Amino acid sequence: MADSSFDIVSKVERQEVDNALNQAGKEISQRYDFKGVGASIAWSGEQIEIRANSEERAKAVLDIFQSKLVKRGVSLKVLDSGEPQLSGKEYRLVSSLKEGISQEDAKKVAKIIRDEGPKGIKAQVQGDELRVSSKSRDHLQEVIALLKGKDFDFALQFVNYR
Repeated sequence: MADSSFDIVSKVERQEVDNALNQAGKEISQRYDFKGVGASIAWSGEQIEIRANSEERAKAVLDIFQSKLVKRGVSLKVLDSGEPQLSGKEYRLVSSLKEGISQEDAKKVAKIIRDEGPKGIKAQVQGDELRVSSKSRDHLQEVIALLKGKDFDFALQFVNYR
């Protein structure tokens, strides 16, 4: 019997992020506490740029955006936000999206699978993802449960389960 396998990836559903961004923009334009303060949120190339007239308002806009991401099922671990920076008369906060698993993170995950997972599991790093294979599908499900129980500083998705 052939080995069963699945891939561990860290990808961002770009359309969901875009929808959350649009919802946050709509809420900001309608809320009373943001009237006339120049608060906005928009794409700036590959990054998300938040503008407001005070540091607190910029953080409030980020908070609204994060709540919209959570409602749309996007992990907040993919969002890498800086601190609000004063630029002229307004504050700017730039956030970027983290995709892919770095080599050292992939090695950490593979080590956890080897040390704590069931015997006979193979984990291979393939670019920015990790392929986990075994003869037993039950062992693969145990690995998924093990990794879901761990708290990593990056988001994990399990795809191509076969």
